[in-house]
Amino acid sequence: MDGTVWAGLVAGLLIAVVTAPAGVSGAVFLLPVQLSVFGVPSPAITPTNLLFNVVAGPGALWRYRRDGALRGGLARRLVAGTLPGVVLGAALRVFALPGPGVFRLLIAALLLPLGVWLCVRTLKPARGRSAPAGDPSPVALAALAVAVGVVGGIYGIGGGSLLGPVLAARGLPMTRVAPAALAATFATSVVGAGAYALLSLASVGDVAPDWWLGLACGMGGLVGGYIGARLQPRLPETGLRLLLGGLAAGLGILYVVQALV
Repeated sequence: MDGTVWAGLVAGLLIAVVTAPAGVSGAVFLLPVQLSVFGVPSPAITPTNLLFNVVAGPGALWRYRRDGALRGGLARRLVAGTLPGVVLGAALRVFALPGPGVFRLLIAALLLPLGVWLCVRTLKPARGRSAPAGDPSPVALAALAVAVGVVGGIYGIGGGSLLGPVLAARGLPMTRVAPAALAATFATSVVGAGAYALLSLASVGDVAPDWWLGLACGMGGLVGGYIGARLQPRLPETGLRLLLGGLAAGLGILYVVQALV
């Protein structure tokens, strides 16, 4: 294996160790690395990221299932909404949003508010304001899942990095949110990767994934996700959420600057 593949393996492992305890596969942070460090062309970067999710997902999910954390219907309801959304998002990504400049602005528009919101929602309870509790209504949950699926298909993140903060802000415990969000990410990524493979047959340009890099990052994420899921009960939830929020906001600012220069 060349240096890029080894670097992808290490990057996938380290990112997944940090993000898996919060219900995020790590693709939301791996994508900027692929774009800026590995130089994966657009729009092939999106299916490459989905390929990472497909390979990396079972590591954390197996650990969560072994611990009994995947029980309940939350994961099934999320998957039912995200699957049709990711197909629509993939089509939009290939035929309507192929330009790298537009894509950088989309990255910034997603990461910056997500990071700020995650930090604010994490700090509010510490200042004495309690977070709202309870599951969203079935209609609201379905609408959220479809919207997240569309964004995930465009961005190549599977949706867990969006579903996790939203559900956690509702007051659901991370022990319930993380497994359900990762399950939705895995299922959505399988369908999204397949959609991109089919779309590559009907379009021109770099639509198919970078197979070697995607598989290498995914293998690292497979191991890192298992480790992160195993470490979840021992990690401070507040600190982990602030770390994820800070990374997301920082990366969003970076891509705003790069897109405007």
